[in-house]
Amino acid sequence: MDLLWPGFLVLMGLIPLLIAAYVWVWRRRRRFAVRYSSLSLVREALPHQSRLKRFLPLALFLAAIASLIVALTRPVSIVSVPTDQTTVVLVIDVSRSMCSSDIQPTRLGAAEEAALSFIKGQKSSTQIAIVAFSTFAALVQPPTRNEATLEAAVDSLTIGSRTAIGSAILKALDAISEVDKNVAPSVNDLSSGAEPTPVPKGAYAPDIIVLLTDGVSNTGPAPLEAAQQAADRGVRVYTIGFGTANGTEFAHCDQQYLGNGSFLGGGGRAYGNGSRGGGGRGFGFGGFDRGIDEATLKQIADMTGGQYYSAQSANQLQNVFHSLPMYLITKHETTEISFMFVAAGALLAGLALILSMMWHPLP
Repeated sequence: MDLLWPGFLVLMGLIPLLIAAYVWVWRRRRRFAVRYSSLSLVREALPHQSRLKRFLPLALFLAAIASLIVALTRPVSIVSVPTDQTTVVLVIDVSRSMCSSDIQPTRLGAAEEAALSFIKGQKSSTQIAIVAFSTFAALVQPPTRNEATLEAAVDSLTIGSRTAIGSAILKALDAISEVDKNVAPSVNDLSSGAEPTPVPKGAYAPDIIVLLTDGVSNTGPAPLEAAQQAADRGVRVYTIGFGTANGTEFAHCDQQYLGNGSFLGGGGRAYGNGSRGGGGRGFGFGGFDRGIDEATLKQIADMTGGQYYSAQSANQLQNVFHSLPMYLITKHETTEISFMFVAAGALLAGLALILSMMWHPLP
């Protein structure tokens, strides 16, 4: 259960105040009775009143107030139901370091083979999209079920320069929003107030993002800000850190990955995905930053309800793609259950009134 308007819980502070007021009035009545009632025989003749009869109506009334306050918070229940409309966005890093040959034939080559194997293993009802990112992110293939089209999109990937993980997540969200109208598109300027209302915690869209990278984000929007937008829309992001600890000193790309240079920086010169701030040296001119920002990738997965995987070989990457929890992808429906708490509050208040009239009849 989640609360759409949790701020109303502050009204729960009224309950201890009501208890304190009741105790204060009750003690004043006792002092008044002792001051003016000195006939012991009359006192002994009065019927004995149990604590249960004295305090139960009050307890029921306070419980009724608490239930009505919870109703004001608009509680919702999240139910998972099967769905045959699933969209998976494969987000693949095509920065120059993906030409590293520490994983044969290259990191990008192994990533392509794993992606193609994943595509072939999906049900016909699963739509798959391809997003490639380096200095910027681009939708290479919108969501489709056509296997041949997806294979051609994967084979067409070309190399770029830097690593824009945040841009990649936002581009994947936009791809999902085109086919799932329940998922709002990304927002570039969060200060504009255009960000949609976050989905209840635990409510997920039947769409996921699988992000593969071998480096550290060094351009574009902050990855965690982009991940928060995914979390607000209920889109899970599964992250994969790909590459060995040592890498290779140089990353020379085969001609097949250079393509028409659509991802290359100015003049076609590609630079490595060095540390934030541009500390890395250019590819072809020396080494490059081979570190994977596992901490950020894990945080992205945790924030969105996904999972982080590490792969240091082509076989491990194949296993990661095969172990993605596709069978867990369901549609989450959110149902408001405020009426249940309103009904409970009315029932408790009515019971408190009936018991109070039975045990404390008016003169």
